[in-house]
Parts: sequence; structure tokens; C-alpha cells
Amino acid sequence: MFFDYYYLVLVMPAILFALWAQAQVSGTFEKFSKVRTMRGLTGAQAAEAVLRAGGVYDVRIERIHGNLTDHFDPRAKVIRLSDSVYDSPSVAAVGVAAHEAGHAVQHAQDYFPIKVRSAIIPVTQVGSSLALPLIIIGLVLSSLNLVYLGIAFFGLSTVFQAVTLPVEFDASRRAIATLGSEGLLSQEELPGAKKTLRAAALTYVAALAVSLAQLLRLLLLFGGRRDD
Repeated sequence: MFFDYYYLVLVMPAILFALWAQAQVSGTFEKFSKVRTMRGLTGAQAAEAVLRAGGVYDVRIERIHGNLTDHFDPRAKVIRLSDSVYDSPSVAAVGVAAHEAGHAVQHAQDYFPIKVRSAIIPVTQVGSSLALPLIIIGLVLSSLNLVYLGIAFFGLSTVFQAVTLPVEFDASRRAIATLGSEGLLSQEELPGAKKTLRAAALTYVAALAVSLAQLLRLLLLFGGRRDD
């Protein structure tokens, strides 16, 4: 089941693409983390500036340990920036921090795709945790109905990945636009921030590709069968 023909021709290429995308993120971030901003602007300061430009005043900015562990927590209304971003005055750090602030602005302005993503998170979390057990139990019990239910639950995670793409692209768009309009980065520095965020976006494209490949594989393996 796990290393069939469909796995080799569908899933493996998607996984290789995901590995390549992750390498692109690491390499691009490392490259532009060595380029200091002319203004000496840090990641935390950039995030603060993007929040203010978006009219957001109730979101805190905190440091979190790790490398590229940056994220926005809408429930706590906190942007958490990693050690390599928080107080770094690099073009890469500013780009990443501005992106996370872009998510906070999305929430504040009720950006529709992020509302959809937030609404389906609980369902997708339950679905993704039940998908594989249901498929395995269905195979053990020779119950294709359980297998199909597991595939349907897995499909929810694919929907989540699809909804995530416009959210991430829009956050990057907001970040770059604000960094330019507010003069936080110069015209010479903006391309570096764009490349950093573009590389990060590839990981979300890759995640969707892997999820779609897995879903298609499951459908090809079991879609034509009938439950006895």
C-alpha cells in the first residue's frame, strides 16, 4: 500500500519537490540574512511598522526560540519572531517579519480566505488524525466504506492546503507593498525581500502538491472498488 506504483510516480516527485523547496528557503534566507538593511531596521521593528500601517494596534511582538519558527497567533494576538529574525537588521529578517505582520493585518481587516482557513482548522485537524487509522481499519475489516471515509477525511487536509495558498501569497503581497510604500526598504533592498518570501511560498505550493498527490493516489488505489 505504501510503496506502490502510484506512490513512485505521483507522491515521490512531490516529495522531492518539497525537499527542493525547503532547501530554497534555507538557502535564500541565509543569503539575504547577510545583507544588512540601510536603515538598520530589525525584524521586530519592521513587523511593528507594518502593523501600524495597517491600522493594527492590539497585536504584540515577541521573540521565540528557533530558526524560521516565525508565526502569527491570532488567538493570542501575538506575532512570534524567531531568534534569526527578531532583532536581525537583515533584508531577509525584515521580509519574514513583515509577512507575519501581514497575517495580523489580514485578520484585522477580515480577509475572507483567512477567515475560511481559520474556520476549517478544527475540522482538518480531526480529519487528518483520523484519515490513516480509518483507512487501515477499513482494509483490515475489508470495509471500503471506512476506507472511503478515511480518504474523505484526508481530502479535508488537501482543502486546507489549497485555502492556505492565497492567504500566504496575500500576506507576502501586503508585506512587500508596505515595505516599499513606507520606505522601510529601499528599491535596491526590496528584491531581496521578495526572493525570500517567494522561496517561502514555494513550501506551501509543495505541501499542496504532496497532499494532492497522496489524495490522487488513494483515489486511484481504491476509487474503482466496491464494498461487498
